Amino acid sequence: MLPVAVSAQRGRGQGRGADAQPPKPTGELVRVKTVHANIHTGPTSGNEVLVLAAKGTTLPVLARRGEWIQVSLSPELRKTGMVMRWYKNENNGWIHDSMIDVVKTDGK
Repeated sequence: MLPVAVSAQRGRGQGRGADAQPPKPTGELVRVKTVHANIHTGPTSGNEVLVLAAKGTTLPVLARRGEWIQVSLSPELRKTGMVMRWYKNENNGWIHDSMIDVVKTDGK
């Protein structure tokens, strides 16, 4: 059993982690516009970085929270991006909107 002080702190993170069940894709796509962009486990820069996505990488949008965008992580990104830590079956992550451009789709 955890001490009371430790157990009381559980679940007080910033937003949902990357391993939480992600929402369905919105149909919107974003493209990394910087040399590389950090994709985090949650919607703050204090969250752990999962992978660095290279310039030009296109990612499907799952959700938005303020300046942060939740994106789907493809198996291909694990091969082309610079993995910053061992994946724990994460299939989504968070990227800051200053790192991306919105890609217009045919339907928009």
